[in-house]
Amino acid sequence: MLYYLFEYLESEYQFPGASLFQFITFRAAMAIILSLLISTIYGKRIINFLRKKQMGESIRELGLDGQAQKAGTPTMGGVIIILATLVPVLLLAKLDNIYVILLIVTTLWMGVIGFTDDYLKIKRKDKAGLAGKFKVIGQVVLGLIVGCTMYFHSDITIKEEKVNSDTEQIAITEGQSDFKEAIKSTKTTIPFFKNNEFDYASLIDWINPELTKYAWLIFIPIVIFIVTAVSNGANLTDGIDGLAAGTSAIIVLTLALFAWVSGNIIFSDYLNVMYIPNSGEMTIYIAAFAGALVGFLWYNTFPAQVFMGDTGSLTIGGIIAVIAIAIRKEFLIPILCGIFFIETMSVMMQVSYFKYTRKKYGEGRRIFLMSPLHHHYQKKGIHESKIVARFWIVGIFLAIIAVITLKVR
Repeated sequence: MLYYLFEYLESEYQFPGASLFQFITFRAAMAIILSLLISTIYGKRIINFLRKKQMGESIRELGLDGQAQKAGTPTMGGVIIILATLVPVLLLAKLDNIYVILLIVTTLWMGVIGFTDDYLKIKRKDKAGLAGKFKVIGQVVLGLIVGCTMYFHSDITIKEEKVNSDTEQIAITEGQSDFKEAIKSTKTTIPFFKNNEFDYASLIDWINPELTKYAWLIFIPIVIFIVTAVSNGANLTDGIDGLAAGTSAIIVLTLALFAWVSGNIIFSDYLNVMYIPNSGEMTIYIAAFAGALVGFLWYNTFPAQVFMGDTGSLTIGGIIAVIAIAIRKEFLIPILCGIFFIETMSVMMQVSYFKYTRKKYGEGRRIFLMSPLHHHYQKKGIHESKIVARFWIVGIFLAIIAVITLKVR
């Protein structure tokens, strides 16, 4: 809203300083500061409200050190993250931008699913919460919305260099968008490859070139899978104080860089990455989201005063997945979201191996002392603060590798 206000003041009255709001970097800086203030200042009030309403976490007995002391800690703290993200976005972002709209829908959609799950666990005393099949249905529906929007919406395009019909040579200029044309495309990027663009349509058009128009049959299910997988990965990672929020903050700050570069004609041309018109506006959203996560960490680091619950973890995963898909960097997810990936794989390996050995030997065996992986290290007697710090270090290392892919191909 402030963007439109200052745009009006600039055009009509030449209001001093109003032109600053035209710059994505300025609005992104304002968004991260505002979200930090909201999450830290009002976060305490929300925690007190949750405590007053007896929204305390019921802890399952898993035999972990310090576990009993966490019983009764307020959960549903994801509300802090959601509010601290949406308020700066509504004030500072262009609300008619399709990418911003998509991220707002994702935040609210996954927030409602997570909130319902947490509410059922606490108020209805139902440890299972929302049935798993309903969570998956909600994630699939969101993936369907995102996939259809990405494929069919006219404002979601990429720009490619025009080909000169006389010489059949690509017109190379120094970032001049006049020599690029906006096209609808299912292209994405693959890290570490020189010619790193991959078109999902190629998975079907080899049968018949006319089948390209049915590429959505490939693209949309892949989007659904990514949204579901990443949101569940974030959910599994949220097991000890500060782990999910800190890891996610590292991921989204890296995605902010990718979004800004992809939406800037000059830098995308210089770095030879796919130029995606209007995607730079997501930088404001991501900055607000990162500020909300860091502000939430103020209360979530050991010993946690609040847990994010599924309200936060499912929302975080959904937002990260949608951003990665929107900037055509979904193949970077196993690297950038490596912590989520490892946590998910540890659970899958543990469950699969247990079932296999039980069937073969009559007794289930385990690969890890406990899954997800962070609980394995807890069982080994490592304090959770040290586990979290080391996971953050690994997350930073993976983020650096992801950034390096801009040039290493």
